[in-house]
Parts: sequence; C-alpha cells; structure tokens
Amino acid sequence: MSHPDASLSPLPLPLASASHRVVSGAQLRMHGVPPSRVAEQCRPGGAWQMLLPGVYLLHPGLPTGAERLHAVLMYAGRPVLPAQGHERQDSAPYGDAMVTGLAALALHGFSAVPSLTALGVIDVLVPGTRRLRSTGCARLLRGRSLPQAQEITGLPVAPAARAVADAVAQLDDAQLVGRLLTEAVRGGYSEPAALVRELNNARLLDRPHVVSAVDDLLAERRALAEGRLYRLVRDGGLPDPLWNVDLRLPGGPRLGGVDAYWPEQAVAVELDTRTPRQDAEAEWARYARKRDHLERLGITVVHLTPRKLREAPEQQATVVRTALMAAADREPAAYVVVLPR
Repeated sequence: MSHPDASLSPLPLPLASASHRVVSGAQLRMHGVPPSRVAEQCRPGGAWQMLLPGVYLLHPGLPTGAERLHAVLMYAGRPVLPAQGHERQDSAPYGDAMVTGLAALALHGFSAVPSLTALGVIDVLVPGTRRLRSTGCARLLRGRSLPQAQEITGLPVAPAARAVADAVAQLDDAQLVGRLLTEAVRGGYSEPAALVRELNNARLLDRPHVVSAVDDLLAERRALAEGRLYRLVRDGGLPDPLWNVDLRLPGGPRLGGVDAYWPEQAVAVELDTRTPRQDAEAEWARYARKRDHLERLGITVVHLTPRKLREAPEQQATVVRTALMAAADREPAAYVVVLPR
C-alpha cells in the first residue's frame, strides 16, 4: 500500500542535487514525477513554479540570472534527454539555441549592459525552422544561418559581434548603441570589420542612429591607427615622411590621399581601414584603382591594417624600411605634386 504523502516525497538525487534547480517537464517525467505532482507543487504558495511553458524552477522566490538563462535555453532548445539511468553526454544540451543580445553581452563581460537579473527579456538565437513563440522572459530570434556558439559559464553564447547586432536590432537608444559598438572594439571583443559585417547582414545600416555610431567608431579606429603609425616611424628609426598628403600629377588630376609619403624614395603608406559596408564593392574598386595608378607611376604603396599595426608593429616597420631601401634599385618614379590633405 502506498504512503498517503508519496506525491510529496523528495525528488530523485539527479534533480535534487542540480546546481541550477531548473528542469523541463520531460525531465520530471523521466524521473518518475507525474504531472499531478507538478501541478500540486506549482500551486500559489507551492514549492515550485513554472518559469516558461514546460520549464520549472524547483524552489519558490525569484530565479537567479543563471537560472533564467538555463530556463530560456531549455525552452528554446528542447534538449534531447539521456537514456534512463545515464548522465547526459551530448555536447549541446540545448540543441542549436544560444544566448544572444544584451544577455550574451553581459556574459561576455560588457560593462555597458544591465545585469542578467535586471534584464526583462533574454534573447535566444534559434534556427529559422523553429516554431516556438516568444513568451515570458524568452524572446526568440530566428536566424537563417547561426554562428558557432562560444561556451561561457557552460552555456552556449553567440559571438560578441553577432550578439551586438542582435542587441542593436532591438534598441532605439542611440547613446547605448554607440557605447555597445565602442566597447566591442575597444574591449577587444570584436574586430570592427566583423562587427560592421554583422550589422550589415542584419540590415541595420539603414538606421540613421546606427550609421552615425558606426561612423564615429570607424573615425576613432582610424585615429588610433594613425597614432600607431606615428609611433612605428618614430620607434622604428625611419626617416620622417610627409604626413596626410594628397598626390597630384603636375597640372593633372588628383591621384588620391595617403597617410605618409617619402618623396625621395617614392614610397607611400596607406592605412587600410575599410570595413564591410553596403557600398563595399564600389569602395574596393576605388581603392584598387588608386593603388594601381600610383604603382604605374613608380610609387610603391605599402598597405598597413590597424590590426597589424597593433599586433606586430616591429614587423610592419620592417616592411616599410624594406620598401624605402628598395627605392635605390628601382627606376625613378614620375614627378608628382604633394599637397596637404
């Protein structure tokens, strides 16, 4: 004969000892907890609560930020359950779902976003074929192509660039958008090119406040790169060039601007700060035409990227020095007029 209080007996050990007391209805059934007991425990004033459809918190009171993350992923991912008596072995317990948006940025360590407990909703990225709806604290964002998730605190999280784009898509606050983009680059979470690519893929570069934030970011990036170029010349013992000048043919058209130019050696340095934009193909065509024109005139063009200047300045100084030394072995370049830019 069963005990009259059997429905309130302790949970099996695998659930009772869980670090995050968040479980699915399927997990409860697998451990022998009938729906009637779930309903009993989730009554007002009961010991449990339903956080999202089919996802339960095994204690009363407010869930922690970590518990909300697990609940959202569990709802969106519908994890595959292990066989009875076996621990979960799969490497993706939440399927293809991953945290994105502001919640993901909080996990990455961004200071410009609210804490996980302060977020009203948690964005979770899922394949476009999922038919679940956003509900409660779970906002589902569907993507045709999903990035490779990064694991942070044991959870699948979208890379910073994708998380920024998904966050910006939900924001009208121009100042916050600017802070997110700036922190993504300054904090080393993303290269500007990857960040702009994600914004472009999300079709966000037609929003004036996003375009303004991107332009400010790229202007700051160029200023930082120019500062590193100045230090490269100084610390590398290179002769002083003419800085930020325009090159023209005598009485002819403008050839284009360069960041540094050594007229005696006919060597120009140009910072390659291009990023993926809506007009990327046209920009690349202009860029290539200018380089080809200068080189046909006998001017050596050295392209340096902000990343290489930051990560390998000594190597880049060697590249410039080699170009200057090789000038003696080349045919004299065409005469060009040098003007301040």
